[in-house]
Amino acid sequence: MDELQERIPVKRAIAVIDSGAVRRNCARLVRELGGRSELCAVVKADGYGHGARDVARAAVQGGATWLAVAAAGEIARTPDFADIPIVVMGALTDDDLRAALEDRCDVAVWSGEFLAAVAERGEGMGVRARVHVKYDTGMGRLGESDPDEVIELVGRAVADDRVELVGLWTHFATADEPQSRFFDHQLARFQELALPLKRRHPSLVLHAANSAATLRDPRSHLDMVRCGIAIYGLDPFHQDPAGRDLEPALELRSYVAAVKRFEQGASAGYGRTWRAPGDTWVGVLPIGYGDGVRRGLSNNADVLVDGRRYPVVGTVSMDNITIDLGPRTDVEPGAEAVLIGAQGEQRILAEEVADRLDTINYEITCGISSRVPRAYVR
Repeated sequence: MDELQERIPVKRAIAVIDSGAVRRNCARLVRELGGRSELCAVVKADGYGHGARDVARAAVQGGATWLAVAAAGEIARTPDFADIPIVVMGALTDDDLRAALEDRCDVAVWSGEFLAAVAERGEGMGVRARVHVKYDTGMGRLGESDPDEVIELVGRAVADDRVELVGLWTHFATADEPQSRFFDHQLARFQELALPLKRRHPSLVLHAANSAATLRDPRSHLDMVRCGIAIYGLDPFHQDPAGRDLEPALELRSYVAAVKRFEQGASAGYGRTWRAPGDTWVGVLPIGYGDGVRRGLSNNADVLVDGRRYPVVGTVSMDNITIDLGPRTDVEPGAEAVLIGAQGEQRILAEEVADRLDTINYEITCGISSRVPRAYVR
């Protein structure tokens, strides 16, 4: 994204999203599928912090033929994907269900009671609701875990003219753990039930794979895969995404608002958790945990300025962080700072930030707050 930096003005905090990277990541995943399965782009949580509408547009351009969200209203249809099926995968209140059906979304069902509620609500709205039956093969969250009950629910959906049975699906608990055999157990359990149902109902869309499963095992691809983290160029196995030919789409930037001289022993931030070990210069950046820079990064992160890494020193506050520029510096106020992304030959991946916090890359981008404007480049 280096060549795009000049187009984006320096701001207090800004997340720069390369929509072209999303498109290319989706195209790369479509190639992985080899024409045998469809790609569903998961754009829940405002596109994992990237912006759902723009991500959805780029994903469709890259070859995605479905979209998925967790909650009703997470994405509004635009002309770019007016006719693309959107699956709402999460639990729905009565108001949520109405909103989902008004927006022509597919919904997940896992009980006879909820299937009946969907049918009745759709009938009252003059809509034939499209449903996907969820089979809990081991995730232990939403879904029916009894295979006989799943088969009965599929039969009820087929028999009820008020609904259209579209899909049967599950979700893997350990696909991102290469040594885990529980993934194979879940896949076998799903195939044992789903493949005979597919023979009886050929139009049934079987889907199970998330990003990790898609890149791990072609057996999981079935009729459709649901990829989230990978379309944003983040690695589902928490390594360098370049190793899987994925291109990070997001950069988080700020700027150096002030450069201050610190004498040995002078402290920065709440609690005086860092004191200068010698005379040095400190840069102040107007970004903090109110923007999604986690407090756990206090004395535990780097920032790029002028193509060089500088350590975060002192406690991350709501609106500011401080970095140690060293005893001699040519950094001037106004210099751009990169917290996630590349600058010159250096780069800081979301995976690196996640590792410092003992979490996952999903949480890093989802945690960038709404206070941070998003700028889109293509």
